[in-house]
Amino acid sequence: MRLIIAPRTPHPAPRTPHPDPPSPMNLLAFDTSTDTLSIAVQAADAVWQHTGPGGAQASATLIPAINALLAQAGLSFATLDAIVFGRGPGSFTGLRTACAVAQGLAFGARGGAGMPVLPVDTLLAVAEEARHQQGCTRVVAVLDARMDEVYVAHCEWQPAPDGATGHWRTDDDFGLCAPEAVQVPAGWTLAGNARAAYAGRLAPAAPHTSALPTATALLRLAPALLAAGGAVRASEALPRYIRDKVAQTTAERAALRAAQAAQAIKAPTTA
Repeated sequence: MRLIIAPRTPHPAPRTPHPDPPSPMNLLAFDTSTDTLSIAVQAADAVWQHTGPGGAQASATLIPAINALLAQAGLSFATLDAIVFGRGPGSFTGLRTACAVAQGLAFGARGGAGMPVLPVDTLLAVAEEARHQQGCTRVVAVLDARMDEVYVAHCEWQPAPDGATGHWRTDDDFGLCAPEAVQVPAGWTLAGNARAAYAGRLAPAAPHTSALPTATALLRLAPALLAAGGAVRASEALPRYIRDKVAQTTAERAALRAAQAAQAIKAPTTA
């Protein structure tokens, strides 16, 4: 198991989240691992956010949106302490986009001197977002992996005795499996973006909350990860791939549709 420390906040009641106090750092964070583009800039104790379409559009809109948000915050790349990005797992195209932009911006920052880059696991960011929004402390984080599979990780929040901080305990290795194979223990919450795609196939009896690896979740995780030495040089900022294969072949897609149709025919019907 891995321990990941993050600031602790009181567990809010649903629909009444309380923001975590930001660390007094200047940070740029972004995630393009899903169909939603998420960017956030932290200037000392203030945060600016931007959300837009992800996917293929992110490669064209990410840098202009970053520049606009930095301008709103009154920051430049010379005044940032670090660049934070969601490293995966997630969309192959989205991860490559985020990684390339993080590397390029970091290489060129501070007159070519460069700046630190902090890659953060997207499933951890999903768990942190669920904690922040709904007070979830035992989270089965899932993201749609397409190809009839999901990425999954079990993340458990451990508050510190002093009540000021806490840490996430996560699986050593993240999983990739069919939706039906995801196990949600009693007392845990399923969080992520995969329930809409797989409906009753994905732990239908488990409590569920929608959550994405938002840039603000990355910001909340960043100070402790930076303090723990998680930052790397731009050249070492790499995506986290769980699956090597990008897409199914035509024959594989046809076989999958046939199998799903056969399963639907065999499924019992109710009056």
